[in-house]
Amino acid sequence: MNIESILKRISLGEDSYTQFKVNLTNLDKLSEELVAFSNSRGGVLFIGVDDKSNIIGLLDDDIRRLNQLIGNVVNTHITPSIYPLVKVEEIEEKKILILEVDEGTNKPYATNKGIYLTKVGSDKRKISPQELRRLFAESKELYADEEVLSRTDISDINTELFYQFVLDNDKDLFEGLKTKSLNLEIILENFNLMTNKHLTLAGNLIFGMLPQKYNPSFYIDCVYFVGSDVSSREFVSKDTIKGTFKSLYKDALRFITSNLKKVQVEKNFNSNSQLEIDEIVLGELIVNALVHRDYYMNAPIRVFMFDDRIEIINPGKLTNFLTIEKIKMGISIQRNPILNSISKNVLPYSGYGSGIKRVLALIPEIKLINDIEKEEFKCIIPRKI
Repeated sequence: MNIESILKRISLGEDSYTQFKVNLTNLDKLSEELVAFSNSRGGVLFIGVDDKSNIIGLLDDDIRRLNQLIGNVVNTHITPSIYPLVKVEEIEEKKILILEVDEGTNKPYATNKGIYLTKVGSDKRKISPQELRRLFAESKELYADEEVLSRTDISDINTELFYQFVLDNDKDLFEGLKTKSLNLEIILENFNLMTNKHLTLAGNLIFGMLPQKYNPSFYIDCVYFVGSDVSSREFVSKDTIKGTFKSLYKDALRFITSNLKKVQVEKNFNSNSQLEIDEIVLGELIVNALVHRDYYMNAPIRVFMFDDRIEIINPGKLTNFLTIEKIKMGISIQRNPILNSISKNVLPYSGYGSGIKRVLALIPEIKLINDIEKEEFKCIIPRKI
């Protein structure tokens, strides 16, 4: 950062990426600030600036002491280690210390007292056990859809549904199952749908008899509100959609399309009518929500319809270093590899990361919002009023 960009950033005040301190003497306080940045999207700590954006400055003795303090903290008070960029800048004849902290690549980070923190606006908070579990899983490449549901067994599989899946994709395998020359449990394990006689999360969600019995939060909540405000107490229709992946997809799509208007393609009175929003777009976004949502978060997918738009809200922000710009280019990172693989043969889904790119080609006005603080990813599709 040059002086101009530093002054501009200071003038904008504190936020999720910018923190001010007049001075620091406490190892624990400094380690907490650096840990919170590392577990979030990184940020900059300005020392010598007050919370009103006034540059107070530091003495040379302060700077020498702070450099020693920082070295001590990063070497002994944070696990795994981080390496912030530290520099001194002189502004308005006053010296300030600037620490630039990158988003961590080995999350989660903790203080030497075992405290895990993240940023929320200009403040920081302790990471919840649920979120911590997800961060540990991401760092070790353990995936939510691999999780074993210990209360399940083979009786929880909808065998008719699974047999149809096998028949559609491998007739020889189907014949082996049908004649019982092949063991069902072994086949399920080969597909990563079962482990040690228990269903995995993927097995339950795609082929479970009653998926929400063991995963009660994994459904789709659909509401068509009156007007254009989510705070409206009136609604046109609502539905809580439960079932397997295929049922969730079909019923969510049905809910939306049944509440959409049909518009004339041409001005001619006898011309064909079509849905105001292309069904391909809606289907792609529902599939995207099911396959790519964060299954470490116990929350439903939400579909909110309004007079002027439709919102599809996924639990969980974009994973790892994925950004809106990257997914617009067709770049994807598999958050749920088993679901990603099996869904290619269950849903209208290619698995190539081209879904978002395709819907934006059809409706460029669609807005994509990666809400880091709310931990959700939102697609907003405008309606033709």
